[in-house]
Amino acid sequence: MPRGDKSKYTDKQERKADHIAESYESRGVPEAEAERRAWATVIKEDGGGNKSGSGRGHATSHASSKKGGERGGKASASRTAAERSASAKKAAATRKRNAEHHAGA
Repeated sequence: MPRGDKSKYTDKQERKADHIAESYESRGVPEAEAERRAWATVIKEDGGGNKSGSGRGHATSHASSKKGGERGGKASASRTAAERSASAKKAAATRKRNAEHHAGA
């Protein structure tokens, strides 16, 4: 199999790579770089391509996904309690206003 050939990957691995690449592109990463990073993540988590033979399967590691989720949480964690409280109050007011609007319609 030549380098870069994706024919030995499962449909699930391809969907996973597409989803990861879309996420990178939405954050401004160029398409080629996003695809490269996405496949690197899939290979790291799944341990490579689809290997034939009975008993060759192994569990998928979700380490990369977990790491991304932890990094995402740091944005809100870095805000002060007053900032988080103000945001929560604003959101509650918006929900209340929307509920009243939909109830009256």
